[in-house]
Amino acid sequence: MSNKINIVKHSGESVPFDVKKLIKSLKRTQTSDESIQQIIEQIQSNIYEGITTKKIYQMAFKLLKGKSRVSASKYKLKKALMELGPSGFPFEKLVGKIMKHEGFETKVGVIVQGNCVHHEVDVIALKDNNHYMIECKYHSDQGRFCNVKIPLYIHSRFLDVEKQWERQKGHQAKLHKGGVYTNTRFTTDAIQYGECVGLLLTSWDYPKGNGLKDRINKLGLHPLTALTTLTKAEKTKLLDTGIVLCKELHENPSLLEKIGVPKPRYKTILEDSRELCRKH
Repeated sequence: MSNKINIVKHSGESVPFDVKKLIKSLKRTQTSDESIQQIIEQIQSNIYEGITTKKIYQMAFKLLKGKSRVSASKYKLKKALMELGPSGFPFEKLVGKIMKHEGFETKVGVIVQGNCVHHEVDVIALKDNNHYMIECKYHSDQGRFCNVKIPLYIHSRFLDVEKQWERQKGHQAKLHKGGVYTNTRFTTDAIQYGECVGLLLTSWDYPKGNGLKDRINKLGLHPLTALTTLTKAEKTKLLDTGIVLCKELHENPSLLEKIGVPKPRYKTILEDSRELCRKH
């Protein structure tokens, strides 16, 4: 019966309910097959014609949380990235930390002299002979995609900076590239243009198998906003001090005391942080 039910996406588009997609998203949380089956059965018996994907997500999250807090944290990764706002600066820090863990030397929020004008660059990343200028486009609404105007604008800025970089000593042999990271998605035109001019493009699920969700899971670099054991106010306090990762919390437990978290809650917060730091 559930296969014939139409559900409403965030964009307002109506599509048939696809149980395989739901199973796939639940499998990413490393939940047991038995638990996934139980969750699927409960959701299938409660969905109805015209239910929103947001409502289905909320049901799945609540059921998962009842089985495992850490699995629920992994399931809410996309939402956790949306909660890094409102300024977008924590997202830049997250991108810088991901690239650092991948072996790059990184600087976040840098003023760079171009050939014509100065540019504020979100992330500068350097590894071997690769020198990257990365712009981060953060959205707090998953319905907002990066259209073709973004890579067009970033590429023109990059070309101005590249001219200046190429004049620097020791840069002749370096590969210079511009890039765009977004926590949502790119439109087809944005991808087409970005690939055509040689920009590095990274979104929630692009490139396939190596998007943000894949790299965060693989490196164990979950944002602290994924934790179900911290309040919204506590997360905000940590983000305001420049902390963005569960890993940072796990490695510096004294941060909890600094933001006024009651001691009896330390254990569960740090346990969940440690689990989310595990690489997959």
